[in-house]
Amino acid sequence: MAADPVPEADGAATGEAGPAGATAPTTAAQTTEPAGTAESAGTAESAGTAAVATRGAGGWRGWRGRRPFWGGLLVLLGGAEILFTLRAPLPVVLHIGMQGLAGYLVPIVMTVCGVLILLNPAQRLFYSVLAVLSSLASWITSNLGGFLVGMIIGVLGACLTFGWLPDQPPRRRRLRRSPAAKAPGPAEA
Repeated sequence: MAADPVPEADGAATGEAGPAGATAPTTAAQTTEPAGTAESAGTAESAGTAAVATRGAGGWRGWRGRRPFWGGLLVLLGGAEILFTLRAPLPVVLHIGMQGLAGYLVPIVMTVCGVLILLNPAQRLFYSVLAVLSSLASWITSNLGGFLVGMIIGVLGACLTFGWLPDQPPRRRRLRRSPAAKAPGPAEA
């Protein structure tokens, strides 16, 4: 997007005054600006665009980094998988008690815990303990914990959530060092 040129009130800024003090229209080729002014305006505009693009990607990464994202997602997926196996048209589906009320209640609690872990990470310890208990309870109430898959995913996600620590700097990928780089130098010896 190119900005529209703003007309100036007097010719003092451009140094070109026409007859009777009228300013003559100038082009970029006619003006003598300090070196880099026009380029820096374009760079500032592109830097602003880059900052918006970075903020968009950094916003998602920042949001994801401030909470136990993978643990909450795994708890959510474990509960959804158990719910799916309850609704699946399989002949091995078991319904225990009042038409399987506990079979539906336990994976719903797991799914709600997964959502709350993502939305309220300050209470992650309570939600992770509740998620691991409901994941283990799904073994009895919900078709062997969604045929073991949902239960294992839920327990794994709850453990990841319980072990997550806030305010940790993001991990950088380890750079592979050559053996010569690992040798101590004279300052380290």
